[in-house]
Amino acid sequence: MLIQWAQAPAANSVLAVIAGETDTFSPAAKKLGEDALKASLKLYNFTGTAGKNQLVPAPEGVAHPAVVVAGGGNLTTLEGLRLESLAGSLYHAVKTSGFDHLSLDLTGFTAAQAATARYALTLASYRFDKYFGPAKQDKAPALKTVTIVTDNPSAAEAAFAPLKAVADGVILARNLVSEPPNVLYPQAYADLIRGYENLGLKVEILGEEELKSLGFNALIGVGQGSERETKLVVMQWNGADDPHAQPVALVGKGVTFDTGGISIKSAEGMEDMKWDMGGSATVVGTLVALAGRKAKVNAVGVVGLVENMPDGNAQRPGDVVKALSGTTIEVINTDAEGRLVLADALWYTQERFKPQFMIDLATLTGAMIIALGMDYAGVFSNNDELSEKLIEAAKGENENLWRMPLPTQYEKQIDSKIADIRNIGGRPAGSITAALFLQRFVNNVPWVHLDIAPTAWTNEQRIPTVPEGGTGFGVRTLNALIRDHYEA
Repeated sequence: MLIQWAQAPAANSVLAVIAGETDTFSPAAKKLGEDALKASLKLYNFTGTAGKNQLVPAPEGVAHPAVVVAGGGNLTTLEGLRLESLAGSLYHAVKTSGFDHLSLDLTGFTAAQAATARYALTLASYRFDKYFGPAKQDKAPALKTVTIVTDNPSAAEAAFAPLKAVADGVILARNLVSEPPNVLYPQAYADLIRGYENLGLKVEILGEEELKSLGFNALIGVGQGSERETKLVVMQWNGADDPHAQPVALVGKGVTFDTGGISIKSAEGMEDMKWDMGGSATVVGTLVALAGRKAKVNAVGVVGLVENMPDGNAQRPGDVVKALSGTTIEVINTDAEGRLVLADALWYTQERFKPQFMIDLATLTGAMIIALGMDYAGVFSNNDELSEKLIEAAKGENENLWRMPLPTQYEKQIDSKIADIRNIGGRPAGSITAALFLQRFVNNVPWVHLDIAPTAWTNEQRIPTVPEGGTGFGVRTLNALIRDHYEA
C-alpha cells in the first residue's frame, strides 16, 4: 500500500477525521462543521470511543465521496500506542469498504503524531501475499493509497525515518516466519541475511566444516538428518562512536523446519513448524532496524540455522554430544532441539564478543503456551536489572512479557546419569527446565531468555497493527530497550 504525505486531502478520496469523547473534534473535523457532524454521528450512536469508526455521508460542499470519523477517546492524550490503535483500526475499517484512496487529515497534530500514524498504517496494512495467484490477488483489499495530511510534511518525514527502520525490521521478521520451508532453508536464509550488508551490517556465515572444526557439536547434531547444510550467521552493527565499545548481543533459534527428528511430531499442525525459526527472525529484524536507523550502539546478532529432519543419519534419542563449551549433553528427545542450537550459539557469543548482555529468543516450548496462553512471551533471566528494563520497554510497544522463575531445585530434572546434562527435564515445568538448560551456557553474562512460542505467530488478530500470521514479535521491544538504555 502506498502511504504519502500532503498538506491537503486528495481529491475524490474518502476523508478520515477524528472525533473524541464528550463532543470534541480534531481541527479537520471542526472544518466540516461541528453541528452537522454531531447530528450525523448521533444517528449512529457514535460517541468518539477509542477504536470505533463510523462512515457517514459527506456534508454538503465537501468534495469527498464519504467521511470516516475515527474515535480517538481523549484527544489531549492521543499519542503513542493509542494513536497507533486508532490508525490501525481505521485502516481495517476502510480496507474492504470498496474505496481505493483514503485521506487521513491530521491538520493541527504534531509531526511526531503524523509519523506515529504512518508507522501504524504501515504495520496494519502488511500482507504476506507473494504466493497468491490472480484469483487470490483479486480479493486483496481495495484500499491502495493513504494520504496523511499534515501541516509540515518534511518534519513528519524526519520524525518517521527511525520508525520506518523499525517497521522494516518488523516486516522482515514477519516475512521470514511466513516463508515456506522449501524456500527458506539454512543456506537460503544465510544468503538473504548477507543481502543486508548494504545497510552497513557486517555478516559472517560459518558452514558445517568450520562449525565442526570449532566444536559446534550440539548445533551440528540437530541438522545431521537433513540434506540442508547447517549454518551459523553472525551479524555485527558498529554504530557507537567507539568502534571497540562493548556490544549488546542477540541470539536466535533458527530451525527453518522442525519435524521433531527421530522423536517425530504428529502430522497434525506440523506445517506450522516452518516458523520454528521465529527467534532468529526477530534477531535479524532487530539488527536490520538498528542499522536502518543508524543506532549509536555496537550490536551483535548470532543465529543458528538448521533443519531438523529424520533420516538414517539423524541424531538418535540416547546420543551424547559435546557442546562448544565442553559440556556433554545426553539427547533424550530430538524434538527438544532448539536448546541444543542455542547452547552453542550462546557460548560462542559470550566467548567471542564479551557482550554487555545477551538476549536469546526462541519458539522453544509448547509448555510456554500452556503456561501463558497466546498473548504473552515468557521471560527468564539471571539479571533483575536487565529483565526489568526489557519488560518496561515491551509495555511501550504493546508486546506482552511475563517473567518466570528459575528455581535451582528444578536443576535436578535435567541431570543425566551418563553425561553432564540432558536436553529435556520431563513434563513438569517444561519451559523452566529448558531455560535452566540454556543458563548453563551463558557463563554469568547478564542474560534473558525469551520463549516466544506463544507470540511469534497468531491465527487471530488481537492488535490492529499485528495481522494474522507472522507477528515480528520482539523487534519493537528490543529496539526500544537498546534505544532507551544502551545508545550513546
